[in-house]
Amino acid sequence: MRKKETTRLTITAIFAAILILQTFVPNIGYVRILPTLPAITTIPLTIAIYGSLMGPKSGLLFGLFWGITRLIVAYTQPGDMVSLMLFQNPIISLVPSIVAGWLPGLIGKYMHQEEIGYILSGAVTSLANTFLVIGLTSLLFMNNAASLIKYLGNTTGSNSLFIVLIVALGINGVVESVFTAVLTPIIVLPLKKVLKRIMI
Repeated sequence: MRKKETTRLTITAIFAAILILQTFVPNIGYVRILPTLPAITTIPLTIAIYGSLMGPKSGLLFGLFWGITRLIVAYTQPGDMVSLMLFQNPIISLVPSIVAGWLPGLIGKYMHQEEIGYILSGAVTSLANTFLVIGLTSLLFMNNAASLIKYLGNTTGSNSLFIVLIVALGINGVVESVFTAVLTPIIVLPLKKVLKRIMI
């Protein structure tokens, strides 16, 4: 039992270090294509792998850790005005991150076909993060949509905030979900075999 706990703690420390690097080293976790628009996020891959390996409870806590780092970045080194406006709000920073961490562990726990389960885990992690950010932003900025719409590149203000967010963030979300869905099973399956040998 102690060996398993030590192994889990070691894995968590390694993944926490990876997440910190992705968060604070430019263009690793947040890849900026256009300076004014939100970055493409590679962090959901790390979240999906960790959640798939460690289960829903550990994944939820790791998602919370991601949300806290996201909040810190929004206050200390925001890369664009949209990220600053969105992720300085604790609800937008924390809730999507927590759910994104919890879901891959839950899917991995109940899916019997591992490969399909991990593909689904990867896709769902990214999509849950993206669409919860869009949904929560639409609700929380409902009464102050004009300023955010302007920074998202819609100067006419003719479209609703939800539509503008879908266009601005949804494309990133689709790219992230394909990337994460493809790589999650490739990384998780061999890692899981190694962990089974270590924990015996």
